[in-house]
Amino acid sequence: MTKKKAVVLVSGGLDSATVLAIAKEQGYECYALSFDYGQRHTSELDAAGKLANIYHVVEHKIIKLGMGEFGGSALTDEHIDVPTEQASGIPVTYVPARNTVFLSIALGWAEVLGAWDIFIGVNAVDYSGYPDCRPEFIKAFENLANLATKAGVEEGGFKIHTPLIDLSKAQIIQKGSLMNVDYSQTVSCYQADAKGQACGECESCRLRKQGFDKAKLKDPTHYQT
Repeated sequence: MTKKKAVVLVSGGLDSATVLAIAKEQGYECYALSFDYGQRHTSELDAAGKLANIYHVVEHKIIKLGMGEFGGSALTDEHIDVPTEQASGIPVTYVPARNTVFLSIALGWAEVLGAWDIFIGVNAVDYSGYPDCRPEFIKAFENLANLATKAGVEEGGFKIHTPLIDLSKAQIIQKGSLMNVDYSQTVSCYQADAKGQACGECESCRLRKQGFDKAKLKDPTHYQT
């Protein structure tokens, strides 16, 4: 019996590792997709490669994008500092249209593969206020996927899976731990060093720390000393 195929966006972070584990547990034949989009460090891509091997994906593609060419985010422009204090509104770590671009490329690969399922680790609870992590965005993109593709028009049925969207960071960690996700292999920090060691100060690090504390589990993150 042929397994269902799924394209899974894998950044190398905690959330995407959990989503990859969920897709595998649900019986999907997984195709991992990562992006070198001009982010401050590539250690998260090293982590994505490790996760792809751990979960025996069929194929892992790393797509190079020039999003750093126009900057506009602390993650793609070294002239903008990564904040260490929580601020109101959409933070400077928001990368313009990132999830729209990522999902569009995932959709293209899914259409070629004959995969009707795309998994992404967006979260609308413990997140930074990014507009492209909201359920409304996911629903709109799913509608677009079935309107804008040959496969969608002729056959229909593309589904964007967001299994973490309504979970807190602690709930995500608890869920992943039940599936034996090795979070020591993940990199979430916005400004990790070349070894993947976290700064411990950026918002992503704070949310991750708080998640392990609330989940009452040991934090396996490798921090800079």
